[in-house]
Amino acid sequence: MKLTYLASLSLLGLAASGCATMDQPASGSMTDEVVATADLMRSNGARVGTVELMREGGELVVAGSLSNLPAGAHGFHLHTTGRCDAPDFQSAGGHLNPYDRAHGKLDPQGKHLGDLDNITVPASGTVPVRQSVGSDTAMDLARIFDTDGTAVMIHSGPDDYRTDPSGDAGSRIACGVMRRVS
Repeated sequence: MKLTYLASLSLLGLAASGCATMDQPASGSMTDEVVATADLMRSNGARVGTVELMREGGELVVAGSLSNLPAGAHGFHLHTTGRCDAPDFQSAGGHLNPYDRAHGKLDPQGKHLGDLDNITVPASGTVPVRQSVGSDTAMDLARIFDTDGTAVMIHSGPDDYRTDPSGDAGSRIACGVMRRVS
């Protein structure tokens, strides 16, 4: 009788622990957490999509789906100010660079915290994005969520990963303000 009771408790414990994993994020890591979201818009008000800033396995990751974009390669960055005033989004300032580094992953003194890889949009105009910002540190999060915030920016052309300070990526075609959710 005692053995049957203990076995039943064990099975209930296993069932409960199995059910607890049903609510974990799709990637399967219990540490994944959405930290912020940004709704990106074109200067004419057309919605481009939403990206999330997530903590994922010791990294900060920007991920989402974008649409209504011209085909081709485009610079994709975090900018220093959380403002997206149309028509040119200059209110977002330059690339997020709190550590005063040179621009681009090809520069030996680079890269800015806000330097992300280019996105390549197919003819459909829709592209998934998933890029590492860097290590998940309290210092980087404090820089992203400083008093004036951070914007996510898409440029008209590709970033060359070298030209300081902007990567020669062309005009700003879509912008979204990072809004903290946790």
